[in-house]
Amino acid sequence: MEETTVIYIENNVTDPFFNFALEYYLMTEKNLNEDQVFIFWRTEPTLMIGKYQNTIEEINEIFARNHGVKVVRRITGGGTIYTDMGGWQFSFITRGQAETIDFNKYIGPVIAGLEKLDVPTEFNSRNDLVIHGKKFSGNAQCLLNGYTLHHGSLLFNTDFEQMVKCLTVDDNKIISKGIKSAKERVTNISEYLKELIDMDTFRQLMVESIMQGSKKEYRLNDDDLERIHTIAKEKFESWNWNYGESPKFNIIRTGRFDGGKMEFKMDVNKGKITDCHIYGDFFGSIDILVLCHALIGCNYERESIKKAIEQCDIKKAFYNINEEELADIIC
Repeated sequence: MEETTVIYIENNVTDPFFNFALEYYLMTEKNLNEDQVFIFWRTEPTLMIGKYQNTIEEINEIFARNHGVKVVRRITGGGTIYTDMGGWQFSFITRGQAETIDFNKYIGPVIAGLEKLDVPTEFNSRNDLVIHGKKFSGNAQCLLNGYTLHHGSLLFNTDFEQMVKCLTVDDNKIISKGIKSAKERVTNISEYLKELIDMDTFRQLMVESIMQGSKKEYRLNDDDLERIHTIAKEKFESWNWNYGESPKFNIIRTGRFDGGKMEFKMDVNKGKITDCHIYGDFFGSIDILVLCHALIGCNYERESIKKAIEQCDIKKAFYNINEEELADIIC
């Protein structure tokens, strides 16, 4: 059997849209000569949504938006993960489309690298790596265009409190319990290192281990970067990809204002509101159907909803409830 040739791509960009576009570009357009490409990268605070998930139901979208946490859908399945500058991601892109999903082939080198740092790592038989039963890595795979993509996360010094707030509905009691639960179920690699090392040293040691001493590297050129940025903008930054791909679902949003309670019950399909009903003990001077009809057909995202509300000219239509408050509670 011929030995697999592996090449490393240095990637210091922390924009998640670029990073997923890089993977996609290497699988669909670049076609490097080597059998396998390896990338070790990280991102600014980001919620990474699984390919088949409903984005709105998975995240606290309001918290994420207010705290600058980016939202992006992967091309791989699995669940939503939160990652930040305290974590690392790794990608293997292998020529030849595997017949089935197989995690063992790719997590083996990662486990070996961690064992060199005396981190006691185990694979939990689904898609997670754990230390003493606590998860620190999630993994996902897909088969595309004659390539197999395997990528995973490594919690090194991740902010668990922000992670929970991004993934939990906005209720202080629930969030408090969620943080406590997260600290019992997940962990950071840094807690198990015998000698404290920084993020960059950790990356260097892991890359050296996984590349097995090979210095073979490909540097992205200007043409590569231009194309990757285009893919990032057109695909991974797009609302249609990140929200419009979501399946049909029902959602209820409730707001309590100085002017009373309002409850919005909506059907959303492919990211658009298809039905809307409003209930509550508020006071209004217009037929509530005017607002319902304005919302039907618009994208389920704040700017579209705000524009729909503004078109209704309802600045004085509800007692002690303004347009900004309505937009905030609907989405």
